[in-house]
Amino acid sequence: MKVIICGAGQVGWQIARHLSSEKNDVTIVDNNPDLVARAADTLDVNGIAGNASYPDVLASAGAADTDMIIAATYSDEVNMVTCQVAHSVFKIPRKIARLRGQSYLDAIYSDLYQRDHLPIDVVISPEKEVAIQALRQLRSTATFDTEPFMEGKAELLGLTLTDECNVLNTSLRQLSELFYTLRSTVVAVRRNGILFVPNSQEQLSVGDQVYLCTNSEDKERCLEIFGKTNKKQDRVIIIGGGNVGLMVAKGLENNSVKIHTKVIEANRDCAERIADQLERTIVLHGDGLDMDILEEANISKADAVLAVTDDDKTNLLACARAKALGCPMVVALINDPTLTTLLKPLNIDASVNPRATTVSSILRHVRHGRVKAVYSIGDAEAEVIEAQVMSTSPIVGLKIREVEWPNGSIIGAIQKSGKVLKPEGDTKIEEGDFVIIFTLSHDVSEVERLFQVNIDFS
Repeated sequence: MKVIICGAGQVGWQIARHLSSEKNDVTIVDNNPDLVARAADTLDVNGIAGNASYPDVLASAGAADTDMIIAATYSDEVNMVTCQVAHSVFKIPRKIARLRGQSYLDAIYSDLYQRDHLPIDVVISPEKEVAIQALRQLRSTATFDTEPFMEGKAELLGLTLTDECNVLNTSLRQLSELFYTLRSTVVAVRRNGILFVPNSQEQLSVGDQVYLCTNSEDKERCLEIFGKTNKKQDRVIIIGGGNVGLMVAKGLENNSVKIHTKVIEANRDCAERIADQLERTIVLHGDGLDMDILEEANISKADAVLAVTDDDKTNLLACARAKALGCPMVVALINDPTLTTLLKPLNIDASVNPRATTVSSILRHVRHGRVKAVYSIGDAEAEVIEAQVMSTSPIVGLKIREVEWPNGSIIGAIQKSGKVLKPEGDTKIEEGDFVIIFTLSHDVSEVERLFQVNIDFS
């Protein structure tokens, strides 16, 4: 597949990294020659320096025979014009644009993106994706990561193991034997900073970060076995009243259970603006690191604090201070994935990574064939893919134990006739089954080969 990626920032670079590693023909375009050179030097991609919306620049990038264009520059307007030029001049079949401006995303203006207006096939909103992930994380207080699959019938859970875990120093084989009715599978472990797919003899230890795939009906039982419980949240404080903070506050206001929400925003104009848009949320003007403001917000009585300012260090410090003041759950928005190593020393429960959520959202649409969902783990270290088994797949008719899986891949769940099952060695893979696969990034292309989940535009 031939793809042009416009924008060599963090999101564009990560998408290029994913697609080039899977042997796609990738060209990256950016008006910053240094970013283009960095991408070309570190990835197996072509690079063009220039304005992505200029027809001659796209022509130089090979737009005439390109299958897909992903417009992810920092400018909404450049992304929109790029898709228009890609359609009108080069007839590129599939066009994806990242848009931040909230007016562009208003549902009442959705006709704007029809083919005879602005021909954009998929609009990605980073702030919306991050707000959804933040709300999901707030609802799942026992996990540091969570993502639904199979239309909510299955979930990926990230758990940090403590002394309260009931299955420490127990091999995964024994775990399966002890809880044979539990429809959950440990798919990955991060230990001492290294993420790996464990074998059946692996034992779990205190401090391990464990990723599990579970049938949603078994989630609470699964959490209990691993020494976790989801705690009720009545009081939430959001630090940062930008687009993400506003969307999260609106989401909490729309919750069926009443949640007392407060937003702390440092910019007075912004604080006044969001106060006008919220109905039940209390908006406080002040610095989220200021002790007086935190005390005014009654932080010692809060059930959760979510820090979503546009500064990673502020978010980390605000969460660390909230935790020190007695808040049981704190979540920080972190753009720089290298800063996630500070979560444990600062006693921060979970983080939300805008880049990872945006990359996951774009990849979900890039892998358009029989892939229903893609979730990126860590700093593009791994992916969790939900795919349907096609008749052309070489694994159709085989038992799971008969398939030569890559060392960095494992099936976490399988859905047959609408029922989500725990995959066993004797489970037969049949056409039409849906599977959740955890795979380290270097094995993605092999997994796609096994499942024949290539792009189709039908």
